[in-house]
Amino acid sequence: MTQYQVPSSRTKQFPSNQQPIWQKDKTSNWVVNTHLPVSYKIVESEDLFDIENQNLLFLDCNPPKPPIRRLVVIDERVYSLYGERIHKYFHAHAVEHHVLPLPISEQHKTMDAVFQILEALVKFGIVRRHEPLIGIGGGVLLDIVGLAASLYRRGIPYIRIPTNLMALIDASVGAKTGINFLGYRNRIGTYYPPIAAFLDKTFLQTVDTRHISNGLGEILKMGVVKDRKLFELLEEYGEQLVEEKFQGSGVPNLVIQRSIEGMVEELEPNLWEKQLDRLVDFGHSFSPLVEMRALPELLHGEAVALDVLFSSILSVQRRLLSAEDLERIIRTMKLLRLPLSHPLFCDSILLSEALEDTIRHRNGLQRLPLPISIGYANFFNDVTFEEIDSAASKMKQLQF
Repeated sequence: MTQYQVPSSRTKQFPSNQQPIWQKDKTSNWVVNTHLPVSYKIVESEDLFDIENQNLLFLDCNPPKPPIRRLVVIDERVYSLYGERIHKYFHAHAVEHHVLPLPISEQHKTMDAVFQILEALVKFGIVRRHEPLIGIGGGVLLDIVGLAASLYRRGIPYIRIPTNLMALIDASVGAKTGINFLGYRNRIGTYYPPIAAFLDKTFLQTVDTRHISNGLGEILKMGVVKDRKLFELLEEYGEQLVEEKFQGSGVPNLVIQRSIEGMVEELEPNLWEKQLDRLVDFGHSFSPLVEMRALPELLHGEAVALDVLFSSILSVQRRLLSAEDLERIIRTMKLLRLPLSHPLFCDSILLSEALEDTIRHRNGLQRLPLPISIGYANFFNDVTFEEIDSAASKMKQLQF
């Protein structure tokens, strides 16, 4: 066998004008160019846990190979309502499964919840690519499940099943995951889309009317800055949508479809937020910090709706949005049973702090979407404290 010996300065001396190649000062550079194709399904699937509905089994249009196994993470309240039916569904299809119910609220949106899911993944012994994790619940739970899925073995597939209106038209559509941290909303997270989201509005039958209104806060946002027809549907049928909880066909389905189509149009070309001027950020300029400071008093959609109103007042002050359009927004919010004011939205110091944090999130600029008429908006970077203070005073008047 040939023996190789690494030259050593002890065994060989080089002339002062001749340096060995491994001692030369040489810099190398590599550029790695790669693309990550992303494709996921958002599927309307009414009565998802009916025995005849096999959407959860035939994810790739091919018969699954036994054994079929599923780990399910579910909001514990949803589990109390639907747990028996879920177990019956999986048993009927011979699916080996484990269900992990979790207490869920904004206060529970922490790494502790993520670690509980990660521990369950280890104990279940989930197969990395062919046994998708299933999350069933509202937006908070789906965000937590998505973050856990993105971290476990550096990424496993997962499925979103939203059970309230907010999650159905918002959390189910995009790629974001996240948890709250140090008093800030969704401060830790990833972009990690599911392989599928199944939208079953029959779950809304057991959602209280406040949480229906909460989801309508996000739908209102899209109507005000992007979709005039959607706003007009809320204006005409908002009270009925709240009372009937989006059951039946016709207008309820149309409102959901337009909401999701609008979100997809905005998110698909900018899923990783390379472009930070985003219409979907309307209602999220002041509300994130206010919402966290108001916990548990304000729900997410309520805080978004208050931000929509506050931003609309800013726009009227700039003579962009008409006073008549502002009145239409206020009337529609009343029909949707959304709050018109809150003490923290009257605190100009806090609102300025909230905007400063948003500026950091938007890479140094306000990038503030303001409506210029119902269904249309522009972006602004020069809103002043004086404008915020004046708008806060007007919000205070709406308390009475």
